[in-house]
Amino acid sequence: MTPVLQAREAPWAKAARQDTALLDAIAHAVAGPFHLIYPERFAENLHAFQSVLHDHGVRGSVYFGKKANKAGAWLREVARLGGSVDVASVPELVHCLANGIRGEDIGVTGAAKSRDLLWLASRHGCTVAIDALDELDRAMAIAGGDRPLRILLRVLPPNNPDSRFGLSERDLEAALMRCAECRGRIEMRGFSFHLDGYAVAPRAELAAALVDRCRDARERGFPVSAISIGGGFACAYLEEDDWRSFQETLDPSQFHAGKRFDRFYPYFQAPTGAAMLDAILQSPAGAASLAARLSAAGIDLYLEPGRALLDGAGMSVFPVQGFKRNDAHGIVTVAGLSMSLSEQWKGSEYLPTPILVQRGPAREQTPVQAAVGGSSCMEYDVLTWRKILFPAVPRHGDLLVYPNTAGYQMDKNESEFHQLPLPPKIVLTEQDGRFLWRTDER
Repeated sequence: MTPVLQAREAPWAKAARQDTALLDAIAHAVAGPFHLIYPERFAENLHAFQSVLHDHGVRGSVYFGKKANKAGAWLREVARLGGSVDVASVPELVHCLANGIRGEDIGVTGAAKSRDLLWLASRHGCTVAIDALDELDRAMAIAGGDRPLRILLRVLPPNNPDSRFGLSERDLEAALMRCAECRGRIEMRGFSFHLDGYAVAPRAELAAALVDRCRDARERGFPVSAISIGGGFACAYLEEDDWRSFQETLDPSQFHAGKRFDRFYPYFQAPTGAAMLDAILQSPAGAASLAARLSAAGIDLYLEPGRALLDGAGMSVFPVQGFKRNDAHGIVTVAGLSMSLSEQWKGSEYLPTPILVQRGPAREQTPVQAAVGGSSCMEYDVLTWRKILFPAVPRHGDLLVYPNTAGYQMDKNESEFHQLPLPPKIVLTEQDGRFLWRTDER
């Protein structure tokens, strides 16, 4: 018997999936899979991060990592709460501007930025993280006009010298020399980094080292005022005991066709979200905490959470198309594709257990184990390889709800394979004790 792995659910999410009239209305209108998103939860997460900065007396900005979810509804919340957004393409930048995000509240990261992206960023006063010397050359050629181009120099991670991203010590020195030659057109505001994994200590240590680097840069005449510690803020999708039990009892027999996986996302972690930021700021940095060192040096802290801002803010719903027995377990086929549950396309598995919403006439409640497949003709189009214990045999017309999918799951790998339309994002709000819904079209 496989572990249940029941997902942690936000109160709104549990209420929404139990509102059968709501789900019926949306399912009837969409006639296919759909994603539910709840901007109020996103706003709560963003406010929690901002509050940690405030409570520690640290000036800074929380940049929503837009790549984690394409919906426009999040951007309206960022604008309302005075947040910022991290982008990596012209369409992402334009989408932000169209939803009320000011240019000075947009950070531009990503690899080898195009000339068009650098030009648009310079026109709107965005802050650009420079990743390579040739990128700096392109930026300097574009910079000018009525305001200098604001940049951060991205530092090569010391724990990953083979990373594609970041400037080595030699290139950092060369970049500073070039910036000195372009004063008035380039405003070197500070340094940035991004680390893989979700550990607190390496982020605090590198941030502290960059405070010292900022002091040195100031002595050379650069008006540096900020460092960015990137993203990688942890989330916990499951309870700790369930996650530990799953790891201890893991066996290929728990998966359809004896599927094996090399790795899984760590579905339980601590600390998470804003609490992780709190732990980073409390970390010792010499004789004081990192927060105290940032404040004393007058350095703003930028951070770029994506998944952590979306934690608990969405779910994905797939209509059941059919069910069949297959040996000792069954196969549920849903409308839609596994590309709309992106973890599968990283050679992994989305482990929080999907929830069966039974519709139509009552049926015998005899539990059955089943994997979940998509509706394409590909053998590997599987949403859940794990044999899920459902309370009854799923049947055509039921709905299968995947909880907490807003962070990276919904649209990172979506495809119109078979000419199937992409699942729409449905924005939920609450009024007078009931849910209202609309499509996200901004």
